[in-house]
Amino acid sequence: MTGSGAGPEGAGPLPVRVLVVDDDPLVRAALSMVLGGAPGLLLVGEAADGDEVAAAVERTAPDVVLMDIRMTRVDGLTATEQLRARPGGPEVIVLTTFDADTSVLRALRAGASGFLLKDTPPADIVAAVRRVAEGEPMLSPTVTRQLMAHVAQLDAAPGDAGAARRFRARRTLDLLSEREREVALAVGRGLSNAQIGAELYLSVATVKAHVSRLLTKLEVANRVQVALLTHDGGLD
Repeated sequence: MTGSGAGPEGAGPLPVRVLVVDDDPLVRAALSMVLGGAPGLLLVGEAADGDEVAAAVERTAPDVVLMDIRMTRVDGLTATEQLRARPGGPEVIVLTTFDADTSVLRALRAGASGFLLKDTPPADIVAAVRRVAEGEPMLSPTVTRQLMAHVAQLDAAPGDAGAARRFRARRTLDLLSEREREVALAVGRGLSNAQIGAELYLSVATVKAHVSRLLTKLEVANRVQVALLTHDGGLD
């Protein structure tokens, strides 16, 4: 969980620090305007291409990075993979113009916490950043179903390259207890902690504990990767 620690005594929670990465100056300006005026968020910097991300993160210490996928010198996929490989790296939300883009799948497998379409309404962008900073799922159940359907289409293509990945996923999921598998499946459907608790008759604190153990046991970075793993392993 990021951006939610307490500030100085009596000052309330710290704002969520956000870095915007996009090679279109108009997009950067629009996002900066949206984020800069949102309570609880702090725009800490901008970068114009993927090769500027590492230095910008070092300089600004963001909690969340809004990352364009297609950039001129270093694309957002490569930059995301590099960021998520760093211990304690910021959460990443990728920006795209297509909701069923294979590039989105690669970014999510690399550890991005979700994606936003560039025409997403400002209020939804702000809400998404806050949710990711709090460790909540970024993908709604509807988007999760669309994404998993797209994964299935790719996996069914001739010369399937996903067989080894599915085998590894099944072996990994076999490590889970029955309750952990139930929680993993609920996470894979895009449910929030509160929704999972209501469905499985668990407290939110217990669900959070299960999710934390899942991330460790499955060796994944976030809930989106749990969703992809449950799909690959056939739990959905």
